[in-house]
Amino acid sequence: MKTVAIIGGGVSGLICIKCCLDGGLTPVCYEMTNDIGGLWNYDANAVDGKASVMKSTVINTSKEFMAFSDYPPPIEYPNYMHNTKLLSYFRMYAEKFNLKGYIRFRRRVTRIQPAVDYEQTGCWMIFSVDAEEESNEICEKYDTVMLATGHHAHPRWVDFPGLDNFKGQKLHSWQYKTPHGFEDKTVVVIGIGNSGADMVVELGRFAKQVYLSTRRGTWVLNRVGPNGWPLDMYATNSMTAAIQNYFPSLTNWMLERELSKRFNHELYNLKPNHRPLQQHTCLNDDLPNRIICGAVIVKPNIKEFTADGHGVIFTDGTKIDHVDCILMATGFSIVFPYLDEKILTVQDNKIRLYKYVWPSHMTHPTLAVMGLIQPLGAINPITELQARWAIRVFKGELKLPSRLMMDEDIDEKIHRMAERYVSSPRHTVEVDYVDYCDEIADQVGCRPGIFKFLLNDFKLGWSLLSGAFTPYRYRLQGPNQWEGARDAILTQNERVEYPLCAGRNKQQGKFQLEWAPMFSIICFLLLSIILYQVFL
Repeated sequence: MKTVAIIGGGVSGLICIKCCLDGGLTPVCYEMTNDIGGLWNYDANAVDGKASVMKSTVINTSKEFMAFSDYPPPIEYPNYMHNTKLLSYFRMYAEKFNLKGYIRFRRRVTRIQPAVDYEQTGCWMIFSVDAEEESNEICEKYDTVMLATGHHAHPRWVDFPGLDNFKGQKLHSWQYKTPHGFEDKTVVVIGIGNSGADMVVELGRFAKQVYLSTRRGTWVLNRVGPNGWPLDMYATNSMTAAIQNYFPSLTNWMLERELSKRFNHELYNLKPNHRPLQQHTCLNDDLPNRIICGAVIVKPNIKEFTADGHGVIFTDGTKIDHVDCILMATGFSIVFPYLDEKILTVQDNKIRLYKYVWPSHMTHPTLAVMGLIQPLGAINPITELQARWAIRVFKGELKLPSRLMMDEDIDEKIHRMAERYVSSPRHTVEVDYVDYCDEIADQVGCRPGIFKFLLNDFKLGWSLLSGAFTPYRYRLQGPNQWEGARDAILTQNERVEYPLCAGRNKQQGKFQLEWAPMFSIICFLLLSIILYQVFL
């Protein structure tokens, strides 16, 4: 039985363990801390090499979207879970499938290198030490390796003229945990990704004044969509993805129209030059409220820090004479500290991987990278598909294309993503959620034939086409299918409703999602084209 070394015991690591067991492989997971959860296991301290959320962090994807494909979240859990609730769900998953017994806690991997006989066997050597004592190095040999350490552990700092002379506090969002200690201070937050937006909203309730510095602005979306439905459950499905692909300008126009109904982005100094679909989503429910009450003031990019070390000058010429703290929400660097860069080379936060999983230059497909993507959607379902694919490749059930074909695919994706998204380090691993999920599902052999289901099981087929794009669809057929998948899909709306109206008598389906009239007309006009060109 082949052995698999899994690096990282976060959610991606748990998924890899489960997929190894499903595939009959023997996993050994190395986790540097004493618990599971990774990023979602809150730690009050910022530990080198470890990712951790803020204490108040709530996930940006709803529970049905980020669910494990064969283990739906409890019906009573809220649609957007606080990090503690999310960690609870991960613990349930680990307990249900007996995953923790395969994890070696407090083991830090220091080095991964090809075995002496790699050219013949494809095997790897894993070197690890006791994470607390930094001693007791052990070297072990494995048939295959899955890297599941993510990309939120190594903060990326940005330099500005005069920053070295700044006398105030300098922090990265990676170090920020709570607003305590920032009371009555003047704070400048640099960057308006999801972390930056979350910080300015929270700090705006405690600090003396918060300034949000952004180079290009952003389009801001709500978690709560039309009719009070979770936004992703409303807006992300096979039909909308096809329309987006065939009619991107129309989709952008519709999005801008809807987003402007909430607040005028230009008036709030946030409107970017790019269209909504050219950025990674900024999801925040309270940012315009903090801006309109003056707690947060939006500024352009920083030009320089003042010579006295206390102030900041922005590119529009405005100046703040005294700043107590600079908080950089400038993202993270992709780093593999345990690997020789000849194995995985990262330049300008860019890494060449076949379908974001496989190094194309390796002699054997025995090393796979898991979850190193930034989707416009949930990461967990993507990691699960990647892991299912990797297991089949490890077992020899599937083969990868030639290096030439893999490199051509990599180049094509780089070109397409460069055309689609604004140039930014955070967009180097950006993927379109629906398209990428289906692409990897095709490799696994578990992508459902929607047209087939429309003919043979119309209720399910229509849900697959027009309903929310939840991960249960990838357990309907193919390897490791799950007999509960159909029911999970047809009852997902009930699990959305339940925590909102538990204990109240209501007619079944009373609060079910309804399409906006204009959008419905467009969908039906284009349905025949989409079915023919996409699903046949």
